[in-house]
Amino acid sequence: MFEPAFASAFPAIDEAQWRKLVDHVLKGAPFEKLVGKSYDGLAIAPLYPRAKSATPIAPAHAGAWEQLARVDNPDARAAHEQALSDLENGANGLHVVFAGSSGSYGFGLAPDTDTLEQALESIVLETGLPIEIDAGPHGTSVAAAMEKILAARKLAPAQVRISFGLDPLFEDAKLVAATAARLSKAGFGAPAIVADARRVHHAGGAEAQEVSLALVSAITALRALEAQGLSLDEARALIAFRLAADADQILTIAKLRALRKLWARVEEACGLAPKPIRIHAESAFRMMTQRDPYVNLLRTTVAAFSAGIGGADHVSLLPFTQALGLPDAFARRLARNTQLILAEESNLGAVVDPAAGAGGFETLTDEIAANAWALFQQSERDGLDAFLKVLSADVAKTCAARLKNIARRKDQLTGVNEFPHVHEGAVDVLAPARALAQDKIFPPMRLAQQFEALRDHADTMAPRPRIYLATLGTASDFTARAMFAKNVFEAGGIEAIMHEGDDLAAGFAKSGAKLACLCSSDAIYAEKALEVAGALKAKGAKLYLAGRPGDLETELKAAGCELFIFAGCDLVETLNEALNMGH
Repeated sequence: MFEPAFASAFPAIDEAQWRKLVDHVLKGAPFEKLVGKSYDGLAIAPLYPRAKSATPIAPAHAGAWEQLARVDNPDARAAHEQALSDLENGANGLHVVFAGSSGSYGFGLAPDTDTLEQALESIVLETGLPIEIDAGPHGTSVAAAMEKILAARKLAPAQVRISFGLDPLFEDAKLVAATAARLSKAGFGAPAIVADARRVHHAGGAEAQEVSLALVSAITALRALEAQGLSLDEARALIAFRLAADADQILTIAKLRALRKLWARVEEACGLAPKPIRIHAESAFRMMTQRDPYVNLLRTTVAAFSAGIGGADHVSLLPFTQALGLPDAFARRLARNTQLILAEESNLGAVVDPAAGAGGFETLTDEIAANAWALFQQSERDGLDAFLKVLSADVAKTCAARLKNIARRKDQLTGVNEFPHVHEGAVDVLAPARALAQDKIFPPMRLAQQFEALRDHADTMAPRPRIYLATLGTASDFTARAMFAKNVFEAGGIEAIMHEGDDLAAGFAKSGAKLACLCSSDAIYAEKALEVAGALKAKGAKLYLAGRPGDLETELKAAGCELFIFAGCDLVETLNEALNMGH
């Protein structure tokens, strides 16, 4: 193993020495406090030893992944112009999205020949430009439309590289298999079928749940193709995979690696020598926010990084305004250039499986794989319909747990439940957001939706609700809790007004607020809270206190301060009540 020349200058440190330092910092708290947990129930330790026997999991491509640009504008002419602009400015493929698919997010092309022909007009398909079709329930009809277009252009199937995206769980598996077999026989070389598991991610599911649906979908296709007379070797070549990549880089990387390992196991069980699979990764819609949308640029950058490191063969990034509506040229350019910088300037594709051998990634890869395999075995035992019913219920529970943790700020969303900007300006989109395509099994959601509903409600109120932060003592006494209270209330669209001057009651009266919140240390509360609470109550304030009331609870309530905000409380419930009182 290569060892830098300067490494010998530093003494070797073992885990026992590290644990001793950690125990000193924890000051008696249990070590388990540092151990996280995924929504699959996997323990995520703060430190892992190197996995010395691990080997890289090679992706299907060499070098950097392909950077695909979304084509989702319902106006086919506008979609065509956007596609040309993206290709001329660095994108090396297209992700063509149709209305009603899992990736449409309220928009998408109409699934007919005329629309597709207009959208792809003058796009030089015979160069082998990768086209990833995202058609959902319209896969077979879109495939027929594409065949007509190629025939009109007199292009042979072998001249193009089109992944038709036929989904055996969205359409009849027999029809999908027959269509894929016909396309393969005609000479189309790219996989025609996609095992698309983004639906689980959209619905709030966990990593192993998503991977299990990908496996079940692919096995469904494999069996249907075999029934069409294809050998298993021929059948597997027609199947690709599609996953979501989000801002949790560790779990995203481990998830993609787990899928690749599990499909190799399926191939071995079929008597085949494993070959690298093709994975299309799309940045996750559920993590996108309408509020403070510029933070989405950070989220999608991490998602692209994680997808590339995890071995995705091609990646499409949602523009940062996707949750607000149809993105404009500026948002599309940033999405395109994010990938270009990561792939071409940061050279992330220069190493095959950079996570190989890293103890944390190897452990989580194996644990996600084990959980996903157990779910897959359940589908084999109970059948597809029963499996989907159970998985749907499990994903709904996982989603509820996520929303609960977000409401309590255990899971933090910058710009939403943490560091909100109550007076943020509008961001341009070509068209406002539309209703998402319905999915009865895995209904889509976004992580920010609870707080965005509160902000939307507050924005309709005139005047905007305000809360007066009654700060007691010196800055060192009140700053931490005042900032906590400001974050809490502005996450619900309630503007926080910081106290200035000496007379708190007079300051409240001048503020125009109906709500007030005491902010200081426990020691200052013991000295002054009851007196100040009484004075504010006399001015008509509906009173909160930042922190837990402790032994003062009964007296504070008697003085008129009956509401408390603290780390771990349900902010969604608290803010709903505050909006009702503060109007």
